[in-house]
Amino acid sequence: LVQYAAERYVTVVPEIDLPGHTNAALASYPSLNCDGVAPPLYTGTSVGFSTVCVEKEETYRFVTDVVRTLTEATPGGFFHLGGDEVKKLSEEQYAAFMERAQRIVADHGRRVVGWDEIAGVDLVPGTIVQVWRPAEAATQAQIRRAVEQGATVVLSPADRVYLDMKYDDQTVLGLAWAGTNSVRDAYDWDPLALLPGVTASAIEGLEAPLWSETITTRADLDYMAFPRLAGVAALAWAPAEQHDWDAYRLRLAAQAPRWTALGINFRRDASVPWVE
Repeated sequence: LVQYAAERYVTVVPEIDLPGHTNAALASYPSLNCDGVAPPLYTGTSVGFSTVCVEKEETYRFVTDVVRTLTEATPGGFFHLGGDEVKKLSEEQYAAFMERAQRIVADHGRRVVGWDEIAGVDLVPGTIVQVWRPAEAATQAQIRRAVEQGATVVLSPADRVYLDMKYDDQTVLGLAWAGTNSVRDAYDWDPLALLPGVTASAIEGLEAPLWSETITTRADLDYMAFPRLAGVAALAWAPAEQHDWDAYRLRLAAQAPRWTALGINFRRDASVPWVE
């Protein structure tokens, strides 16, 4: 996988999600639980109920093993710690864990990446904060503080570029907890206005996640990614002065023959005058 990506100029960034999102690890390694008892296996999609025992040294030996194994397998310069949706720890417990886990990553020569919850803790230099939650005032203040510590940000606001969100209320696939993301929604917004007080120099770029709870086939993936992924790319890479929905939708329409020839199951959204 790493070789396949490298041949296409893509860097694989390993992500482990700690200290939450860890039920599989807790079930496999009972010693990671504070009581030493493995929980039942879980195949649902609820979040926030699991966490490693942050007071145990065993936990940090486990984290070190995982980080070492993945850095040996992936040559890129980044390591994503996750850090999101942790509901079972106090702020102090969370901060203590994340600050120690960051040092483990840094000791292995990688830049730390984490979801925007990590903005509330002391960060190692060069950390990348990935913004996924719709930016409320408290979150914005934490992110500005992180940038002041030397962090940069990647923008992935769920209400704009989460490609697993439904296009509209009639979309069969996808979720809607962040609202619906139309083709226009994914393109027609200003990344530089998302976080007041955070300058362009602190923004690494955009990432459009596509989580797979409702996806089972390649056709499903294509449908949720296209054409919205093209809009995210255009927004991220084109000069700001070229940002114009009416002009963009015509350029987008011209991609239809190419995508059809490639067998991509793209959504023929009514907002775009598709070329046949």
